[in-house]
Order: sequence, then structure tokens, then C-alpha cells
Amino acid sequence: MLSPTKYIARAGSGFNTIACVALLSMMLLSTADVILRLFNRPIPGTYELVGFLGTVIVSFALAYTSMEKGHIAVEILVSRLPQRIQLAIETFTNFLSFILFGLIACQAFIYALDIRKSGEVSLTLQMPVHPFLFGMAAGFALLSILLVADFITSFRRTVSR
Repeated sequence: MLSPTKYIARAGSGFNTIACVALLSMMLLSTADVILRLFNRPIPGTYELVGFLGTVIVSFALAYTSMEKGHIAVEILVSRLPQRIQLAIETFTNFLSFILFGLIACQAFIYALDIRKSGEVSLTLQMPVHPFLFGMAAGFALLSILLVADFITSFRRTVSR
């Protein structure tokens, strides 16, 4: 049986795979558009699609990047502190990050519902915008869940020392 952390890791990896596919699609679309522009045949809506794919890339890669500790961390000051204080700072940071990204996920979801209700579509392709906003909310929600798990782990480590 898989632990909740394993499910989070699998979901993060799955989301990251989607982000990778979106990045590859963005690259191929941009390249094709540039080449076709040489023949006066640009791909309509490329700018919109690149923007939509960008939201997928960023929001779907966040959780995996956090799992792999691939984010930028400035530890010049913190690394000189005692281990227990370092753990306490990590716990506090995980908690604040969970709150922040949880709020972002909630607001993105609410905004997606509003946009879906209004029927807003992109200008050139007339493509609905709300699915990308729901995807963005899902990416931030997954990051929030991961941060809760990290918070619990770091809290236990802080208390046990």
C-alpha cells in the first residue's frame, strides 16, 4: 500500500511530465511559427497558445521542483545557526508557504469559476480560458499539499530534537 507521501510524489511526477510535454509543444509551435512566417504563413493564435502553455509549464512543474528541492534557497545566514533553529525556520517557512500557495490555489479556482461562468474566451482562437486556470489551481493545490507534508515532517524533526 502506498503512503500519502508516495501519492503526492506520483502526482508531482505526473504533473511534471505534463509540464514537460507543454514545454516541448511550446518549443515546436514557436519553431513552426517562425519557419512558416518566412513563407508568409504564420500560425494563427501562436501567441495565445504559448501563453496558455506557459501557465501549464509553471504551475505544473512547481510541486516536482519543490519535491526535488530545486528551488533557490539562500542559506548563508541560516546554515550558521544551530541545527534546532534551522529546523524551526524550515518548519515555519513550510507553514507560511503552505498558507500562501493554498490561498493562491483557492483564488485561482474561484477566478476560474468566474471566468467559466462569464464564458470568456481568447481573442484569436476563441478558446475557453477557464481550463487553464483550473489547471493552474490544481498545480498550486498540489504544491500546497506537498508543503503540508513537508511542514509535518519538519515539525516532527524539530520537536523530536
